[in-house]
Amino acid sequence: MSDRLAAIAERIDRMVAAIGRAVMWLALFVVLGEFAVVLLRYIFGIGSLWLAESVIYAHAALFLLAAGWTLQANGHVRVDVFYGEASPRARARVDLFGALLLLLPFVAVIGWFSLPYVARSWAVLEGSREASGLPFVYLLKSLIPLFAVLLGLAGVAQAIRAALVLRSLPFSTNGSPGQTGQ
Repeated sequence: MSDRLAAIAERIDRMVAAIGRAVMWLALFVVLGEFAVVLLRYIFGIGSLWLAESVIYAHAALFLLAAGWTLQANGHVRVDVFYGEASPRARARVDLFGALLLLLPFVAVIGWFSLPYVARSWAVLEGSREASGLPFVYLLKSLIPLFAVLLGLAGVAQAIRAALVLRSLPFSTNGSPGQTGQ
């Protein structure tokens, strides 16, 4: 059973990491696109709403689609004052309960409440409020439930790994994993 759960966590990790690595290139587009917007506007006096909105879309997509990968790489904000010095068992407990009690309910709520929001956007094929803006707001909003799914999957993989760590480390009477009490 442990091997099967570890394999599931590994498959989730591979998928989340592949998506994260694919969308990380959007960061380069955001920087170059914003540079082009500024250059066009202030040097040449030309404004491009499509380019400016493309930068906003790319930034949103980068944030939403790479959030699970960031969690997987321990890049999210955490109070490391205690976590950094904690034993492997304590870290696993924090990861397991954090995923089960905080992360997964959070992404469930985000996913649940985003579905009608996204459905309304798709129903009218929502576009930019600006007359010459991008006509793809409904696609951008579709990333919100996808964000919830990817972050939730990363949380499930984290919870599986933490549960496996807790299951594999022996208990001891002196509170240190791997040592037996006297």
